[in-house]
Amino acid sequence: MEAMATMASNSTLLLHYSRSGVLPPLPLHPCTAKSTAYHTAPSSFSSSSWTLSMLTTTRTPRRRRRSSCSSSSSSSSSYAACTVRKSTIKCGAINNISESEFDTVVLESERPVLVEFVADWCGPCRLISPSMEWAAQEYGDRLTIVKIDHDANPQLIQKYEVYGLPTLILFKNGQEVPKSRMEGAITKVKLKDYLDVLLDSISVA
Repeated sequence: MEAMATMASNSTLLLHYSRSGVLPPLPLHPCTAKSTAYHTAPSSFSSSSWTLSMLTTTRTPRRRRRSSCSSSSSSSSSYAACTVRKSTIKCGAINNISESEFDTVVLESERPVLVEFVADWCGPCRLISPSMEWAAQEYGDRLTIVKIDHDANPQLIQKYEVYGLPTLILFKNGQEVPKSRMEGAITKVKLKDYLDVLLDSISVA
């Protein structure tokens, strides 16, 4: 009898709260699952479909939205990659060639070709490298600049009697331009004067 009275009382309360639209003050107990923070209601209210639907409704976890910084970071990476590629193409006017390419690239070229003999262990060669890159861009419409490694191309070193590094030699129509040979480090200003004089002389000739 006591149990029936309790059920009747609970049913009356549920009807009252369902009409008023207010959720009854249920004593909640934490779930045992460690991964959730949801709570369950006492078993005395389990007979009500309304209460059950209210308590068993689970929230669908929202997908993490990408932050704007991640997309902008991706864009920055793409932009950086594009910048590097463009820079490489622009500064890549100086190509490293070997003995097998020398005749085709240098001697058979329709344009004047400035050959720079270098070596990895040569400090002055590294010192003038920025100036040579600048010259390749500045004079790119008037001549071609190539590099030849001293150690990897001994026959060319012997043929053109390269004794110091770096050595610059200008070629035109398959021949070494007279007085175009220069050895040792050179500043950007002197390199400009050197090229201007040589290019003017061969254009007149």
